[in-house]
Amino acid sequence: MTDIKETKDNGAGLKLSRRLSALADWVPEGARFADIGTDHALLPVFLARNGKISYAVAGDVHAGPVDAAKRQVTEAGVEAIVSVRLGDGMTVLSPGEVDTVAIAGMGGSLMARILDQAGERMKGVGTLVLSPHVAEDAVRRWLVEHHFVLDREMLLEEDGVIYTLMRAVLESDPGKSLIRNKQLYDESLLSPGMLKVSATLLYEMGPLLLKQPTDAFHRKWEQEIAKRERVILQLNHASAPEAAEKAKEWEEDVREIREVLSCLPAEKRSSN
Repeated sequence: MTDIKETKDNGAGLKLSRRLSALADWVPEGARFADIGTDHALLPVFLARNGKISYAVAGDVHAGPVDAAKRQVTEAGVEAIVSVRLGDGMTVLSPGEVDTVAIAGMGGSLMARILDQAGERMKGVGTLVLSPHVAEDAVRRWLVEHHFVLDREMLLEEDGVIYTLMRAVLESDPGKSLIRNKQLYDESLLSPGMLKVSATLLYEMGPLLLKQPTDAFHRKWEQEIAKRERVILQLNHASAPEAAEKAKEWEEDVREIREVLSCLPAEKRSSN
């Protein structure tokens, strides 16, 4: 979980960024915890020092961060709680070893792939604390397909970057998960102001974020509109025959995003 810059002292002799501090708040008390892509193991060490978790695995695919994490764990005196391991994704875990997994600091497509490849190592995992920096829709789709239900989403702006944070819990009854996720991703979410939001946008924008839009949410999506308009400009100048059709698709996406933003109630907007 790459977040080298430490900016907030959380009272245990260790400083966390606002983003990692927010993720730490979402970890259940007494959790058996895994931090995948741990980097310096700031999050599991902080949680261990505060007595919030009973056990942790800090995993990273690169030897350098693993060495740094081991030093961090030793200096904090939490070797009995935090096990640092070198390995790709969730291969560092054994089935049933943890009940809560955090993954942050990577794209949503990679995050979904790591979760997908976990297989039996997901056994016993009931809570996922995630922060994808792009392709959030890929993560939300994975959660729905594997019977997890979002219970928290937030946007947090730090050092000029708007981060997406989400937490999901496993619904052990597939029938109930289907019902709960159908309610969560209801295309009439913004009615009567807007009769229908496409499923594509619900997965991209986040259903809980749409219910309580903040100033950060509006800034994020104005930035996204600007990015997409640059792509449209490039497509309109391209000579490939399929470029014009692609430009029309992107223009429709931008039109729908603008319509959604215009329908969000201004009184619900607040800063993080």
